[in-house]
Amino acid sequence: MSELYQHIVEWTLWALIAFSIITWTLIVIKGVQHLSLSRQNRRFTKTFWSSADLHAAASFEKYVGATARVAAAGFQTLRNADASTATDLEHSWDRQDLLERHLRQQIQKERRSLENGLAVLASIGNTAPFVGLFGTVFGIIQALTAITATKSASIEVVAGPIGEALIATGIGIAVAVPSVLAYNFFLRRVKLIAADLDDFATDFVSLVQKSGFRIKSSTPVVKAAQSHPAREATSELRKPENGKEVFA
Repeated sequence: MSELYQHIVEWTLWALIAFSIITWTLIVIKGVQHLSLSRQNRRFTKTFWSSADLHAAASFEKYVGATARVAAAGFQTLRNADASTATDLEHSWDRQDLLERHLRQQIQKERRSLENGLAVLASIGNTAPFVGLFGTVFGIIQALTAITATKSASIEVVAGPIGEALIATGIGIAVAVPSVLAYNFFLRRVKLIAADLDDFATDFVSLVQKSGFRIKSSTPVVKAAQSHPAREATSELRKPENGKEVFA
């Protein structure tokens, strides 16, 4: 039985080590994600607001980032509204409502993408101390079992199991603290980015409103009637037999 308790404590320590690896992996991944996203958003926002007009801003396809994707969703919505002739419920919105709806949906997509992994950090932060206490309990039980088997409470008998029990508690706390701190930090970052996207979407709607919720088409308009040699030939003067000049 003592060996079983020993194995449970060891499994608990390995579980906490796995939690720690997952925690720091997520911290690195989310940190790189937020740094890259902040840089992309700053670059696109600076370029967008320095554009000459709305049509020039709509041509920025090489930029990436959350703000760029929100703007692209808005421009694509206006293009689809210009090209669509459907009369179903999906296309029954007016242009402003349709634009605001798609901008809001894109912001929610960006927020869900940023929130990926935060639930894991929160779960580890909440459960790691209890996992450590779980190992501590079995470490104490192992020490009591050793005392019963040897009928002695000397330091040599209880030092090992109690030491492992305290190590499990310490590792559980050591895993939980960075998990909770990282979760709170990245959650605040998500809220700040979402607020910036909301502000950009509001400014975008106000800007597009000045142009009647329409953007210029990048495709040149082809004239329906073009000059043709045959038409030019038939437009020459004809003289009927009565001598009067008429156009064909």
